[in-house]
Amino acid sequence: MGMLDVQADRVRAGATVEFRPTGTSMVPLVRSRQRVRVAPADPALLQPGDIVLARVSGTVYLHLVTAVDTPRCRVQISNNRGRVNGWTGHDRVFGICLAVDDVPRPGAAAKVRAAPGTAGPA
Repeated sequence: MGMLDVQADRVRAGATVEFRPTGTSMVPLVRSRQRVRVAPADPALLQPGDIVLARVSGTVYLHLVTAVDTPRCRVQISNNRGRVNGWTGHDRVFGICLAVDDVPRPGAAAKVRAAPGTAGPA
């Protein structure tokens, strides 16, 4: 199990996490080893351009939402260099990236999944 699998499990359990992913597929949005903050996502609110932690074809990625298929409850996940990883169901979208090196991602906080028994994101 890789580092992103561990983070996905924590986010799926309701935690907001910070970690430093490696790789260059998301440059310039996320550079290798930049600190990201990821919170549980409400997949129904996602839009193209959001950065999510999601499982596609058995692999966990911190990549872009590039398309939304609302009737089929799924999103398309791609890197920032044009490679499409594929479609994944809402149940495999674990979190949304709230910030990169403490710089907030526009609109991301409004897409955090509400904790059970609360009215919505804080």
